[in-house]
Amino acid sequence: MRIAQIAPPWISVPPATYGGTELIISWLTDELVRRGHEVTLFATGDSKTSARLIPVWPSSLWRANLTSPHAVFSLMYNKLLELQGEFDIIHDHCEWYTCPYSKFLKPPIVSTLHHPLSEETTIVYKNFPNINYVAISKNQKKTGPGINIVKTIYHGFPLEKYEFNPKPQDYLLWLSKLTPQKGPADAIEIAKTSKEKLIISGYILPEYGDYFDYRLKPLIDGKQIQFVGASDFGKKVELFKNAKAFLFPIRRAEPFGLVVVEAMACGTPVIAYKEGSMPELVIDGKTGFLVDSVKEACLALKKIKRISRQACREHVEKNFKLKRMVNRYEKLYKKILKNSKNEKKA
Repeated sequence: MRIAQIAPPWISVPPATYGGTELIISWLTDELVRRGHEVTLFATGDSKTSARLIPVWPSSLWRANLTSPHAVFSLMYNKLLELQGEFDIIHDHCEWYTCPYSKFLKPPIVSTLHHPLSEETTIVYKNFPNINYVAISKNQKKTGPGINIVKTIYHGFPLEKYEFNPKPQDYLLWLSKLTPQKGPADAIEIAKTSKEKLIISGYILPEYGDYFDYRLKPLIDGKQIQFVGASDFGKKVELFKNAKAFLFPIRRAEPFGLVVVEAMACGTPVIAYKEGSMPELVIDGKTGFLVDSVKEACLALKKIKRISRQACREHVEKNFKLKRMVNRYEKLYKKILKNSKNEKKA
């Protein structure tokens, strides 16, 4: 198949540090190329891929610090409109930003919903039923009734890149984008109440600078609670594999939560709030614990040694491998193309 992959230009593919969506796009694109498909990736010029790269801006928008960054989406879609005749199918990962352009694209479109569904984005998606939407968890699909969600496909990744460690060090880990909804303040409270060491790693968006400076920074003493900045891939895996538990006290309907699965891939059990997709990712009592509060998380920590790190790894091997994800996207592409051809004949 001739496949176009459209990446949001905010972050390079793959990301230098934070960027779960871009990491998935990178792995999906390269595996499709490996399988013999003719893949074109629309992304920023600092991206690296085995596919043909169409650079839509020299560098990722978060790094470029542009006055009007959203203008780049128009440039990207102008290029896609010019080249659309070269593709059998378009896989767009830009979500609500680019739905209106779908009216002018002739190849069928697949759009993976990487973010939580809100009232306003749900309205947008309902207005464009011509797009084949993919949910990344069953919970996410439930939150979007009326949207043309044609498939639920869990994220998958190359397990060989995540080293399994049966003997962790004595610290807890929180790693994600530093926003209130991701629960870093609760993670600190859990660690302090339990008298445990906590390492925090994350990217600070400018709009959350005050949250970090005034809410989190006063709680970080550099000893019990340590902040190590954003992590590249190698540093992230080191932190995951050496942690005795990964804390994810999320306070939003998380559509997937790649970091949760990454932690378990390294053998690290997860303690997470029962929000969004967490019950789909974590097997309560087997690969971690699902809780409702700081108090329950502290109680769960006392039982963390009961969790088999090998069981965590095996859970990921069974459910979240890269080939499983790509198999499902590949099958979906073929089904959509077949239906499209039949519609044209009719």
